[in-house]
Amino acid sequence: MNTSPAIVSIGEPLIEFNRPRDGDGRTWLQGFGGDSQNVAIAAARQGASTGYVTSVGQDWMGDAFLELWRSEGVDASKVGRHPTAPTGVSFVTHGPAGHKFDYLRKNSAASLMTPADVSKEYIAGARFLHVSAIGQAISETARAACDAAIAIARTSGVKVSYDTNLRLRLWDLDTAREVINATIPLCDVALPSLDDSRQLTGLSTAAEIAEFYLDLGAPMVALKMGSEGALLALPGRRIRIAPHEVDALDATGAGDTFDGSFLARLLEGDDPETAARYANVAAALSTLGYGAVTPIPRREVVLAALRRP
Repeated sequence: MNTSPAIVSIGEPLIEFNRPRDGDGRTWLQGFGGDSQNVAIAAARQGASTGYVTSVGQDWMGDAFLELWRSEGVDASKVGRHPTAPTGVSFVTHGPAGHKFDYLRKNSAASLMTPADVSKEYIAGARFLHVSAIGQAISETARAACDAAIAIARTSGVKVSYDTNLRLRLWDLDTAREVINATIPLCDVALPSLDDSRQLTGLSTAAEIAEFYLDLGAPMVALKMGSEGALLALPGRRIRIAPHEVDALDATGAGDTFDGSFLARLLEGDDPETAARYANVAAALSTLGYGAVTPIPRREVVLAALRRP
């Protein structure tokens, strides 16, 4: 009997401290982050069954994540507790150029993951495996764990979704390009963002970037463009997704909300264009509050927004 959730995500969760723009500069809102776990929660809030493969510390932060996943319905049966390494921390500040991340994550529990922490049966029983380039960047052993999960998925007929999230504090641009460009041909759904992709590819337009990832071997590319919407690229077909206008406050988890919502809707049976339009609205709505997780909208909120003219 298969006990795996439909979407299994692998990576690093981060306790989040977010400093609001309109605050006194000393007040921080404690929340939850880490792109791969944000995707799991976003998909769960759209009605998909999700699970997470990671490791957290034997600390209050690890306890808080386990309680969060219980409350959100994210399966944590494959989450390890490291006896000495801490759970990672992120700090989010806001300025004219948007949000900025700083981290305390060196030698975090998740960064010490190895392929031995990846359950073959758990991955093989899913319908989608979601991986982010950040999970590959946090350490050599975590990269090996992500690569092992991808290999299991491919040999088991499980589709792979991949976000090219770029964090140059974790690795240099040449290494990022090498690893990401080698991973793209192994995925079924590529989920790059425009700003990161301009650095990764050296290209400038959305059309060129989408073409680049299709040529590498991704059969489906959903290019996230922030306030400009999205571009869905399939072989022989390009579909521009118009932006959903909102008064954005914090875009910290918008791309992850798009990813999780897109996968959830594909699992529901939506065609890629319908799924991308849904995910685009969900991502926009996620910018209406502070933090990566708290503002992620639930399914009924997104459907209501889609019904409005």
